[in-house]
Amino acid sequence: MDAGDAATTRARKPVVLYPSPGMGHLVSMIELGKVFAARGLAVTVVVVDPPYGNTGATGAFLSGVTAANPAMTFHRLPKVEVPPVASKHHESLTFEVTRLSNPGLRDFLAGASPVVLIIDFFCNAALDVADELGVPAYMFYTSGAEILAFFLYLPVLHAQTTANFGEMGEELVHAPGIPSFPATHSVLPLMERDDPAYGEFLKASADLCRTRGFLVNTFRSLEPRAVETIAAGSCAPPGVSTPPVYCIGPLIKSAEVGENRSEECLAWLDTQPNGSVVFLCFGSIGLFSAEQIKEVAAGLEASGQRFLWVVRSPPSDDPAKKFDKPPEPDLDTLLPKGFLERTKGRGLVVKSWAPQRDVLAHAAVGGFVTHCGWNSVLESIVAGVPMLAWPLYAEQRMNRVFLEKEMRLAVAVEGYDDVGEGTVKEEEVAAKVRWLMESDGGRALLERTLAAMRRAKAALRDGGESEVTLARLVESWREAASA
Repeated sequence: MDAGDAATTRARKPVVLYPSPGMGHLVSMIELGKVFAARGLAVTVVVVDPPYGNTGATGAFLSGVTAANPAMTFHRLPKVEVPPVASKHHESLTFEVTRLSNPGLRDFLAGASPVVLIIDFFCNAALDVADELGVPAYMFYTSGAEILAFFLYLPVLHAQTTANFGEMGEELVHAPGIPSFPATHSVLPLMERDDPAYGEFLKASADLCRTRGFLVNTFRSLEPRAVETIAAGSCAPPGVSTPPVYCIGPLIKSAEVGENRSEECLAWLDTQPNGSVVFLCFGSIGLFSAEQIKEVAAGLEASGQRFLWVVRSPPSDDPAKKFDKPPEPDLDTLLPKGFLERTKGRGLVVKSWAPQRDVLAHAAVGGFVTHCGWNSVLESIVAGVPMLAWPLYAEQRMNRVFLEKEMRLAVAVEGYDDVGEGTVKEEEVAAKVRWLMESDGGRALLERTLAAMRRAKAALRDGGESEVTLARLVESWREAASA
C-alpha cells in the first residue's frame, strides 16, 4: 500500500467491530474483520479486557493477529473496575464489563465516526451509545441461526410461564423454527429466573430487534428452517419487527495463531492412515475432572482406534482460580498407569492446546469428539469431519440437539448430566468411538458431513449464497462511507 492509498484508508469511515471478551467471540469477529478488510473496508476492532481470569491468552492471540493483519486497526478500551456481581454465572461479568465500558466506547466512536458498529450478543449495552450517536448498529451472531431463533423467542417464553427452566426437568421447550429440546439443555444462566444473569440474557434477547440486522456465522443451507422462520418474523414477540438476517458463513480461522506446538501434532498425523484418527478437543475453557480423564483414556484404549487427544488440567477447587489459565497437565498423574506406553504409535496425547483447525483439515483425521462450540462445529463441517457431541457449557447442549435432530451431523455421547458434569463411562467412550469409525451408521454420518462440507464451500465461492449476501452488505456500507 503506497502513501496515497494509506491516506485514503485513514480518511474513510471505518466499520467498527465490538466483540465481547471471550476467545470464541474474539476469534469469530476478527475473521469477520479480515473479510471486510479484504473487500476494501477500513476496519477497527474494539477490544475490552476480560473481567475474569488470566488475560495472557487473549493478549498473545491479539499480538499475533495484529502483526498478521496490518489492514485492520485495534483499539483497546480503558480498563474498567467491575464490582462483584450477585450471579454465579460468568456471563453476568461479561454483560457488566461491556456496560461499564460504554463511556470509553462513546468517546472512541464520537471521534471515529464509523459507518456502522457491529456488536455481538453480550455487547447489547453498546446499542444505547449507537442510538445516541446515530451510528447504525448490527449484530454479529457468533452462534448458529437456531440459537438466534431461540433467543429471539425467549421474551415470548418468559411471558408464557413463571416456571424456571431448572424446574422443568426433561419437559420440552418449544420455539418456532427449531427442534424442541429438554429444558435441562438450555443455557445454564437461564435455569433460575431470580439469578441476575437470567435478566441480562432476557434484556439482550429483547435488544436483538433494536439492531439493523443480524450477520450470522452460518450458511442458509445448513439451517434453512431456522433462517426462514426468523426472516418470516415468527420468532420475535408479537408486534416487534424482525431485522434482516444475513447468513455470511462459515467464517472459520484462516490460520492458527497460538502456541508453537503445531509441528508435533501434524508430523504425527502425517504418519497415520487417511481418515483413521479420532481427534478429541473441548474448546478453550472446556475442562474435565481427573475421574473423567481416566474414563476417556480407558475408553480410547479399549476402542482400539487411533486418536489424538488434547488433555488439559482438571478445574481448580479454588473458586478464585475458576477462570485462571490451568497449569500444564501432569500426564503421569492424570492418565492410567502405562496408558501412554500401551497406546504408543496409535495414539498421541498433547498437553493443553493443539492447532484445531489444522488438525481437522488433515487427511488422517476421520472423527471429532467436540464440545459443540459453534466455531468448532463449523471447522469440522468445513473439513468434512463427522462429530461425536459432548457438550460442556454455554449453548453447547442446545447445539448438540440441533446437530443431532435437525442437521443430522453429530451423534451424542451419553452420560454427561444437565450441567455437563456427569461422568461418561469408558464403555460409552469406546462404543461411540468404534461406532463413529467402523459402523454403517458412522459411514452414513460421514457422507452427510461431506455433503454439508460441499454446501459450505459452495456458499463461500463467487456467486455462492453467503458470498453474494456479504458482497451486497459491504457495497451498501461502502456507499454510505463515501457519501
